[in-house]
This record gives sequence, structure tokens and C-alpha cells, in this order.
Amino acid sequence: MTGKSADLSCGWAEVPGAHIYWEASGNRLGVPVLFLHGGPGGSLGKGGYRRRHNPRHFWTIGLDQRGCGRSTPAVQDDLDHLSANTTQTLIEDIEAVRRHLGIEKWIVTGGSWGSTLALAYSLEYPHRVLGLALVAVTTTSPEEVQWITEGVGRIFPEAWNDFSEAANCRPGERLIDAYARRLAGDDRDDARTAALQWDRWESTHISLDPMWEPGPLFDDERERMTFAILVTHYWSNDGFLRDGLEIMSRVHGLNGIPGYLIHGRRDISGPSITPWQLHQRWAGSQLLIIENEGHGGPESMAALTRSVAEIAAGL
Repeated sequence: MTGKSADLSCGWAEVPGAHIYWEASGNRLGVPVLFLHGGPGGSLGKGGYRRRHNPRHFWTIGLDQRGCGRSTPAVQDDLDHLSANTTQTLIEDIEAVRRHLGIEKWIVTGGSWGSTLALAYSLEYPHRVLGLALVAVTTTSPEEVQWITEGVGRIFPEAWNDFSEAANCRPGERLIDAYARRLAGDDRDDARTAALQWDRWESTHISLDPMWEPGPLFDDERERMTFAILVTHYWSNDGFLRDGLEIMSRVHGLNGIPGYLIHGRRDISGPSITPWQLHQRWAGSQLLIIENEGHGGPESMAALTRSVAEIAAGL
């Protein structure tokens, strides 16, 4: 299925168990650039990513990941198949979109969780990748998940105490696992309560970001639920990147592929140790620390635009 409005083409790629929404803008004959959104459970939103690259020189493609945005079915309407929503499935969804659009190779970009997915995809299909430009870099390792759900509570002890007490953990159950269980459970009233509690915590641990604005992350209940279900599902499984699939131990597989790791020094939720360690292990990567930003921001996005242009210039 496809549609067209102005220079924007859009449609859905049919994959096992889902329809993945994609959109493309710019020059169909230009250098393809893929954008992977954050979350898990986010979306392309209003399409601001499309304005980052010169439409005369680039063909910019975005997709809503399985279960969220305009992809169908929405995760909260398809909880019986939640276990099939994994990083490995998302990688194959990306490949399905690439084949659907007839793209041979592309520059891969992403932010936050999107950077994890971009790295995982590129390690699986390096021959499809011209280069990577990543912002607010994560690998969704067990250490990162532990930090963002528990360790960062050392900085926000009041909010974390409320978040922890509201988790309703069973004996021996991790906090992240408790939220994942409740959000995907049969008691949907309890799931809505858990989604609100999760939203409050997310709003807290990003509150030192210079770009932060007070208020909930999501005003729309369905968007809030989608985000909470998927982020806890993925984090409780360490991004489905265990047992030899860890990104840090495999990133040398991208040696020779140009990569730009763009990260805010003031990113409290995702400290810059992650992109620094990736840079040490990835020959051909460049580390760009933005001193006055947190988890993304205008300088980081401008750096991403320049990075994509530099990758294209080197082709």
C-alpha cells in the first residue's frame, strides 16, 4: 500500500504478524538515509527528521517500529503476540522496508533506542550500510538498563523511592520486570496506573536535560501505554541482546564502516561512557561530545546532519 502527498510518499510493508508504516521524502535518486526513532515504543511523530537532510541530495526514509506509531496492530491491541516483538524481529522489519523500497544500501541514523537498533541492524547486515550517524548513543546493555531504572535514582532519590514503591514487585523481582509484567497483564486498569507511574519516572530522569520542559512525556493515553509497554518489554529483556548478541562485544564487526557517535555530556539518563567505549572498539568511528546538551538537542541534530553529509561525500 502506498500514498503520496507533496514530496512525501508513504505506505505499509507487510511482514509476518504486522504492517510496518514507512515514509520517504526528498530525491528518489539521491543517497538513501534511514532514520530509526527512539523508545522503544516511540514513533516518527510529526516528521521533523525529514528536514535534516538536503532533499535535493538525499532520499530520507523513516518507519514506525512494530507495534507503535502508525504500524499495525498497536501493541496494546495485540498483547498475545508481544513475545514476537524483539530486536531481531525489528531488524527483519527494517530489511523488509528496504526491499520494499528497492534500496541496495543506505546511511543508517537513529537516536537513543534508535541508535541501539541501528547498531544491531548494521551488525546483522553490514553489507547494506554505507555509514552510521547516531545521537544519544545507547546499546541497551544490562548495565545501561540497571542505571536508567535504578542507579540514576541516586540522583533523584525522592522520585525513585515513589517509583520503586509503586512497582509492586513480587519477592525477588526486579523493578523493571515488575513494570513489564503489569503493563502487559490482564488487569488493564492496573496497566494504566503503571503507565502513569512509568511516565512520571521518565519525566524525572530527563529533567536535568537543558532542553527539558515540565510535564508528562505523553498526554495521550494510548501513546503513553504503547511507550510504557514496549520500553519495559525491551528493557526487561536487555534489548534482546544477550547470549552473544551484545553490541559492545561485537561492534568491531563495523570496522571500516564510517560511524559518528554524537552524545551530550549532560545526558544523565545515558552517560557518555557508552559511546566512548564503542569508539574505542570501532575502527573508523568518530566520537562527538556536545558539551552543553543532554539526551539530544539542536547541536546534536546539526552534528547528525553534518555527519550524514560527510558520509555521503566520501562515497
